[in-house]
Amino acid sequence: MIRILIADDEELIRGALVALLSLEGDIEVVADVSNGRAAVAAGTLHHPDIALLDLEMPELDGIEAAVELHAARACQTIIVTRHARPGTLKRALTAHVRGFVPKSTPASELASIIRAVASGERYIDAQLAAAALTEEESPLTAREADVLRLTRDGLPTKHIAKTLGLAHGTVRNHLSTAMAKLHAESRITAAAIARDSGWI
Repeated sequence: MIRILIADDEELIRGALVALLSLEGDIEVVADVSNGRAAVAAGTLHHPDIALLDLEMPELDGIEAAVELHAARACQTIIVTRHARPGTLKRALTAHVRGFVPKSTPASELASIIRAVASGERYIDAQLAAAALTEEESPLTAREADVLRLTRDGLPTKHIAKTLGLAHGTVRNHLSTAMAKLHAESRITAAAIARDSGWI
């Protein structure tokens, strides 16, 4: 029996996945949760074989949850996403994710992917892989990426400066340069663009 955890903040989708995958004779859903933080907690509690994680979730996104689950040696992970953006596959592979599939995947095919990952294979959707191969290189310097990453986390510039050991003016300069490179009107927009492109 393959024991799985399902994490998705959309209750209708999560419920459908639980119902459909529970029909498979060799798959047991041991827990279903609505956010990334709860996914990490449930994964470390139940130690399922696989956690099926939505990419876009509150508190921790699917890849961030996968990083914590891998660090805790809790289970293997599969990311399910509606929006396959450039760069997310690279982030997922870095996080030791074993599967990366679109939400449009039929339940029967998803069950087969779960079986494959449970047996030690890796599954990457072909279209998502093709998008990753054609993605642009990041125009950001490592320090600009650091500043945008902390901006995405909601930190004000003074806290970013303190966290990175930089002068407040230096942080503002990095943000201005990053905004110009990404053609963004605000630092929040720049952080969102960088994240969606898989650069932070």
